Amino acid sequence: MTGANSFQVSGYGPERAGWTRLFARDSLARRLDWTMLLSAIALSLMGSLLVYSATRNRTELNQDDPYYFLVRHLLNTGIGFALMIGTVWLGHRTLRTAVPFLYGVSVFLILLVLTPLGSTINGAHSWIKLPGGFSLQPSEFVKVTIILGMAMLLATRVDAGDKQYPDHRTVVQALGLAAVPMLIVMLMPDLGSVMVMVVIVLGVLLASGASNRWVFGLIGTGTMGAIAVWQLGVLDDYQIARFAAFANPELDPAGVGYNTNQARIAIGSGGLTGSGLFHGSQTTGQFVPEQQTDFVFTVAGEELGFIGGGLIIVLLGVILWRACRIARETTELYGTIVAAGIVAWFAFQAFENIGMTLGIMPVTGLPLPFVSYGGSSMFAVWVAVGLLQSIRVQRPMSA
Repeated sequence: MTGANSFQVSGYGPERAGWTRLFARDSLARRLDWTMLLSAIALSLMGSLLVYSATRNRTELNQDDPYYFLVRHLLNTGIGFALMIGTVWLGHRTLRTAVPFLYGVSVFLILLVLTPLGSTINGAHSWIKLPGGFSLQPSEFVKVTIILGMAMLLATRVDAGDKQYPDHRTVVQALGLAAVPMLIVMLMPDLGSVMVMVVIVLGVLLASGASNRWVFGLIGTGTMGAIAVWQLGVLDDYQIARFAAFANPELDPAGVGYNTNQARIAIGSGGLTGSGLFHGSQTTGQFVPEQQTDFVFTVAGEELGFIGGGLIIVLLGVILWRACRIARETTELYGTIVAAGIVAWFAFQAFENIGMTLGIMPVTGLPLPFVSYGGSSMFAVWVAVGLLQSIRVQRPMSA
């Protein structure tokens, strides 16, 4: 298609004609991946119902307002959706030029957590308290900046045609960029977020076309590092106890193993169709701690059964499928790396969250993307969706 109304592949960033593009025949809205977008919206709305069910009777948490967490979850979703629109509007290519600034801000924020401004929640000193009862978890945004920063370094010379694949020097620079925030997050300590970041780094390297020796080397180094961390006593007592309970669920069923045991009871009692929304005995009886955040999947398992829990997994799978397709179809390495990093992030974090409720993964405190209550996580995953959508709409059009 040619003419003034055509949506050119050079980008719609600084040269865009305005919001009228949203209504053109070949508009921005028409080029969005609506399958992914509707799946993410469905997950967030399902999450609002599950969060409400988990918190409506918890007066010690909801300040005697049964809708307290529901309203905030919907507000977080709305803000996240707005951030997604803003990300698409700016474009991943425009954000590429802002990576140094974004990286600096994210590192500064996680450093603030280590100051008296930081606060501890559930053993992890990884939050910054804000006015109005809100809190910020900067490590969620670090996941985005690591993806963007590594993609910028690894793809610059390849996209310019100077190199076919990233050279060893570029890979070292990219790994150094990721290592700085990862080490700071480890000091909090927030082991769950570090695990996600490690998987992101591996996914980014695989997508970049860098030598497989780097991937195998990192896996080996990570394994030795994990052993060293365990032997040197770097982990806090509560983290060691969580891994011990994972290895032996019967070790302390009334203590450190309580969360996992109650989660498995809740999911197991749901059967095929569940006990009905708002009618779960484990949920109503408040037997599962942190059910609106880390263990929100137990509400789905108990009240919506295998069908409801399976629907969440299917919707997550659809998002991953569409993201993989975007990574495959884009013609620039930068877009491929960004999409692949997001796939690695979403896939591992969802697997870890659901796995820990089933007892097949250790408890790490990671939220379920789009579903768990929490503003920082919700904002970060919707920004990631915005990046994926931007990569899709800025790809070359078919003739």
